[in-house]
Amino acid sequence: MSEIDNHPQTPKRRFNPFTALGPGLITGAADDDPSGIATYSQAGAQFGLSMLWTTVLTYPFMSVFQSVCGRIGRVTGRGLASNIKTVFPRWVLLSVVGLLLIANTLNVAADIAAMGEAGGLIIPGGRHYLTIGLAGATLALQVFVPYHRYVRFLKWLTLSLFAYVAVAFTVNVPWLSVAEHVVWPQFKLDKDAATLVVGVFGTTISPYLFFWQASEEVEEIANHKGAHALKDAPGEAPAELRRIGWDTYIGMAFSNAIAFFIILSTAVTLNAHGVTNIATATQAASALRPLAGDFAFYLFAAGIIGTGLLAIPTLAGSAAYALSEAMGWKEGLETKFSEAHGFYGVIGFAILGGVVLDYSPIDPIKALFWSAVVNGVIAVPLMGVIMLLSTRTSLMGDFTASPWQRWGGWAATAIMAAVAVLMFVLMA
Repeated sequence: MSEIDNHPQTPKRRFNPFTALGPGLITGAADDDPSGIATYSQAGAQFGLSMLWTTVLTYPFMSVFQSVCGRIGRVTGRGLASNIKTVFPRWVLLSVVGLLLIANTLNVAADIAAMGEAGGLIIPGGRHYLTIGLAGATLALQVFVPYHRYVRFLKWLTLSLFAYVAVAFTVNVPWLSVAEHVVWPQFKLDKDAATLVVGVFGTTISPYLFFWQASEEVEEIANHKGAHALKDAPGEAPAELRRIGWDTYIGMAFSNAIAFFIILSTAVTLNAHGVTNIATATQAASALRPLAGDFAFYLFAAGIIGTGLLAIPTLAGSAAYALSEAMGWKEGLETKFSEAHGFYGVIGFAILGGVVLDYSPIDPIKALFWSAVVNGVIAVPLMGVIMLLSTRTSLMGDFTASPWQRWGGWAATAIMAAVAVLMFVLMA
């Protein structure tokens, strides 16, 4: 009996471009978290329009890489950490998961603190209370509500990102100059520029997104009756791979478009008025107020809260999936807390760490930009591991990465590595 005969009653899901948007859209939107906002704001403030090209360059590579991760999850029915555990030595698995946990915990903590700080701009004196409330709400949502129910809420939160598009249209934008800088970047290549490019690449092509999208494809299998890993049910492959492609390319286009408008809005306001050093996303919001008015200020600040609510489940969830798969714990956002203490414990540790950091004398928000730089460096070895997984026939069967995915994936890995090496050389 052939593989396809193992599931003769499998219902075929028809492709619908509207309902197909799911893991890829949420992954792309979550990429523009407060850390990303801070990094893109710094790019616009420090270099003006000269960094707009980065969001154009990263789009095809981000898209192809996320589609590879989604493909691995859907084909094998397992997350990235579980597949790495199967193929590579244990030290590789522990190294990858360890780096992810460090970067994600720092990122979650800084994001939560940024949300509280942004809330404090809108509601004076309420920063710490908002931090506790937002942290508690996101934790309760993940622990007590099945993912398939609140994922609809996450999809609506993606609309908060349009705040940054609206900001750009509240000010005067020299569109011809914008087009020129996208096509022909003009900046001095020194250590500051190289570090910022690594940060932009790292906050755009981030390790936690790799783990999240693969794991959410596994959740898609669990949440749809009659759905299976494609290795076990090849008949489902055409529709599902098409859905993954559509979902991913739309989601990543959305992500990069928002990044473009954040850089643009801060370039034509902050940089144009001599404000060239933005350490935090909320500092960018405050600086916008006298330059672009109260409307732009409130939009920017509210966007930080909305994107944080969207990103934190992704950040904390990807860390929990990775460690649980590595340790052999039961995992999944559809799993009850009583059945997956370790999985939800990781989520709780990451989120509550943000509250602790918010009350400490350390300025957690300044870590946002550097967490993006760290992501840009640690992404390189992980990308190499993922590409090796995606082309392994023993793991992927007949559904190894397509020629375009192989070319694009290795090109993205090479570019990320080259920029990281350049940064270290210029720092020396």
